[in-house]
Amino acid sequence: MDAGVNSPGLILPLALGFFGRVRHGEERKHALSLLVMGSPMSMDELKKAAAAEALTLVESGMRLGLGTGSTAKIFVDLLAERMKREGLKLIAVPTSEATRQQAEALGIPLTTLDETPELDLAIDGADELDADLNLIKGGGAAHLREKIVELSAKRFVVIADETKQVKTLGKFPLPLEVVPFGLEATKARLTRAIESAGSAGELRLRLKADGSIVKTDGGNIILDAHLGVIKNPAHLAETLDHVTGLVEHGLFIGMAERAYLATREGVRVIKRA
Repeated sequence: MDAGVNSPGLILPLALGFFGRVRHGEERKHALSLLVMGSPMSMDELKKAAAAEALTLVESGMRLGLGTGSTAKIFVDLLAERMKREGLKLIAVPTSEATRQQAEALGIPLTTLDETPELDLAIDGADELDADLNLIKGGGAAHLREKIVELSAKRFVVIADETKQVKTLGKFPLPLEVVPFGLEATKARLTRAIESAGSAGELRLRLKADGSIVKTDGGNIILDAHLGVIKNPAHLAETLDHVTGLVEHGLFIGMAERAYLATREGVRVIKRA
């Protein structure tokens, strides 16, 4: 097949060259027509453009945190390609076993937070984000490790497509990782805590398609809180932090420095005020 402008192999070089200008202070929307000469882009291609922009932040010698999820997976693929192409030397901490397996297969050198407790940069996706860069994460059941890794980084950057931005968090069910012991008692405490913080909704045990219980990499289970609207994410996060039996919630408050949001019109940069 001829390598025309629609060739997937051309998307990354064009994305790196065009969107690379954003980090030098340009924060306007960029026309994707310049990226692929007017060709319509799929959602996967949009995710790839956002991931490519975040990749421009990576420098040789860095200690990276690698996220989990569909957009983060694309970033890891692009990172490996750039390492081979440019000879970048770096080490990385994965946020899940799935990301670890992907990175190892691609030849990305890995470390642990025990060996490397401080990271330079973490890049990950999000299930929801608002204008203040408050996030809901955990759709992939990895938010505990994601939060540990991303709090260990000097900078945390989000990559996502336009469907993940919302006016108010809560439409995506809030993941709550809990220990299996005393599940119903923990569930009751969580329900009361959520109501005291001004929200309400059903807490459902997360199951696989075959009906078996989803287990996290840490061996815990997930309750998904179907809240609809979270009026005060920071207050809810603080309230949940004190619930016994809860290992970690999926609210990431005040952690992300910026987000690269892929839209049909271009990649927008959202910075936390």
